[in-house]
Formats: sequence, structure tokens, C-alpha cells
Amino acid sequence: MNEVKIKFIGASGEKRIEATANVGDNLLTIAQVNNLPLEGTCEGQMACSTCHVIVDANDFDKLPEASEMEEDMLDLAAGVKRTSRLACQITLTQDMDGLTVRIPSESHNMQGF
Repeated sequence: MNEVKIKFIGASGEKRIEATANVGDNLLTIAQVNNLPLEGTCEGQMACSTCHVIVDANDFDKLPEASEMEEDMLDLAAGVKRTSRLACQITLTQDMDGLTVRIPSESHNMQGF
């Protein structure tokens, strides 16, 4: 099986989108394809924090540890939680099937999500 399901939850918790992705896809790309308000200004170069997401606590251990550089970028993000990550740094694996991420309330919501 090469597909994984990802659930995105809007900042208010009301709006939910379930997306299908392929193993090896980047979480930021999947979010953008599904019109979610994750800007990704630096296009995955870890020079900003505009793709900040909050990973569900039950799914956080499915992810590899954040690099020191990612942790430094998260220090610049608004509304950071213990399970915060940069979506550009998450490459989907089969183990991430069912991953749930929340869009932080501090995100600029240009698409009304």
C-alpha cells in the first residue's frame, strides 16, 4: 500500500478535510493541494515558519525527531505547542497513515479554512 490518509483540522476545530497522499509526499505540498492556509513562503527551505502545524498528540511519535534547524524555526512561529512541526519537513511514510494535524489559530487564513 502506497497511499496514506491525512486529516487536517481547521484552527477552530470545526472544519475537517481528509486527504489522500502517497508515501514519500511532503505534508506541506498535500496541504497546499487541498487549499489549506499553509503559506510555505520559503518553499521548504526551513527559512520561515509559515507551514507550522500542530500534530495530534496520539500521532506525534509516528514522526522522526525534528532537526535542530527545524526547532530553531519553530521558535519563531506563533502558537507553538509541544507537538508543533513544520509541514515542509514531514515526508509521509506508511507509518503515518491516519496522521491528524491542526492548522494553528495564528495562521493567516486567506482561503477561509
